[in-house]
Amino acid sequence: MRKLNALPIVSALLLAALLLSPALSPVHAQGLNIPSRNWGLSFGNSTKFNGIRFNIIDKDIERINGINISAWGHKDSERQTGTVNGISIGLPASFGCENLNGLSIGIVGAGAKNDIKGINLGLLASGTGNDAVGLNFGALGTGAGNNMTGINVGGLGAGAGGDLKGINVGGLGAGAGGDLKGINIGGLGAGAGGDLKGINIGGLGIGAGGDVTGINLACLGVGAGEHLRGISIAGLGVGAPEITGLQVTLACGGNQVRGITIAPAYFRIEAEEGACMKGLSVSAFNHIMGDQFGVAIGIFNYAYAVHGFQLGVLNHVRNNPRGLRWLPVFNTSF
Repeated sequence: MRKLNALPIVSALLLAALLLSPALSPVHAQGLNIPSRNWGLSFGNSTKFNGIRFNIIDKDIERINGINISAWGHKDSERQTGTVNGISIGLPASFGCENLNGLSIGIVGAGAKNDIKGINLGLLASGTGNDAVGLNFGALGTGAGNNMTGINVGGLGAGAGGDLKGINVGGLGAGAGGDLKGINIGGLGAGAGGDLKGINIGGLGIGAGGDVTGINLACLGVGAGEHLRGISIAGLGVGAPEITGLQVTLACGGNQVRGITIAPAYFRIEAEEGACMKGLSVSAFNHIMGDQFGVAIGIFNYAYAVHGFQLGVLNHVRNNPRGLRWLPVFNTSF
């Protein structure tokens, strides 16, 4: 007797079940389920199932536990409901439910309307409307409408509308509408609308609307809307209203600067209330329109008042008596 090859037969049966199961199944099940309505092997849009499930368009899901293999999600977001726990494989995209927990793989993308947790891989993109937790990878980008936490890698960018925390790598940029915390690498830049904390590397620049704290490296500039703390190294400039730590850049400026500043071209303290420099500044032109507490070394040094001393070719202390305001080599407040 000739031995039959069962693979083509099984494949044909699977395809037929996928296409015809919605019509053959009871309305409440919307799928052909073997051996039970709630567990085993399912073909079609079973809304509540444990086991291995094959479907074309996911919609009105309650809970799926196990392996879910589908092609797409329903175009109506109100029908993208429920939770899938386990392994979700999308051909081409893994989405169509409210929450995804576990391993999610989409040839085009992986995502959920609400939360996505676990390992989420989209060959083009991965994302969620709310929180993303775990390992999120998108060849073009990865993002979350709210918070993204874990290891997040986007070929072009990684971003979140809320906080972005963990190890975040964006080919062009990494950014958050809230806080950006951890190790953040943006090919062009890294930025946050709130605070930026950790080791931050931006190909062109690093910036935050709030505080920037940690080790900050940028080819062009590092800046903060409020306080810049830590080690900041930039090719062109570093600036913030308040700066504390070590700054190494071509030019640096702020209202209150504390620590060590090495700015070969220009260092500036703005003429505002409480303006001061505390520590050491080395620059061709130390332009301190406030109080200097410490040492300024440069070609030309200028300060309103000096509680320390200036070393340079020409030094000016504005509150000194006439005849002592301009001095070569050395000056202080007399």
